[in-house]
Amino acid sequence: MATSPTTAADLIPSDAPLERLASIAAGCTACDLHRTGTRTVFGEGAADARLLLVGEQPGDREDVEGRPFVGPAGRELDRALEAVGLGDVPQYRTNTVKHFKWSEQRGKRRIHEKPNRIEIQACLPWLQAELDRTSPDVLVLLGATAAQAVLGPETKVTRARGRLHVGPHGVPTVPTVHPSSVLRARSDADRVAARDAFQDDLAAVATLLEQGPRPLAEDATVAELRAMTAALDLTVPARTRKADLVDVVVGALPR
Repeated sequence: MATSPTTAADLIPSDAPLERLASIAAGCTACDLHRTGTRTVFGEGAADARLLLVGEQPGDREDVEGRPFVGPAGRELDRALEAVGLGDVPQYRTNTVKHFKWSEQRGKRRIHEKPNRIEIQACLPWLQAELDRTSPDVLVLLGATAAQAVLGPETKVTRARGRLHVGPHGVPTVPTVHPSSVLRARSDADRVAARDAFQDDLAAVATLLEQGPRPLAEDATVAELRAMTAALDLTVPARTRKADLVDVVVGALPR
């Protein structure tokens, strides 16, 4: 009897363009989520994207339509990007997990369930391939699942949000909350505050695209700068001044 692969890595040809990857991913059985999701929801957007936005997984609406970020959270994301001047920036949108995981149905709507470590690891090669093909200027990680999958399981979005990090291949990376968290705010006042904070994080992304990494690097702590040098495989003396650490990080990051 044929068995499903442990991860999607063996399904991905090294030279396949995005369109071909999407076609192959449609038949992915690397984890059990293909049994309950309606379809694979692959990434969508510009192959030469300056901005790569990564969420957790497709939602109910995305699973029905087969496109990422077309539901309420996607509209909240659109609103925030427009507010900070990023609406027209070439972008590519995708999710860490490409099938919708849900636990129960309430009326006509299915309620999502957080993907587990096995499901994330099985699907991660698709995200890695999308990052390789798009080579974005900035990577934006929307929510804890995306941030921990890319930056490591110890990442706390509440601390890391809106700040500069180093992602795969040295890509400047900014984590933030998932736009669905804005929609879950309990009161109108809480929603306004959550929306403002989310847009502040994306304003940092706009600064990164427009001015390069220096403004965000200068705002980083020494510990954050040292983490960035480690992610860039750079060795710096223990007593290096913050200003010099900033110069090292800025000099190593792509512009």
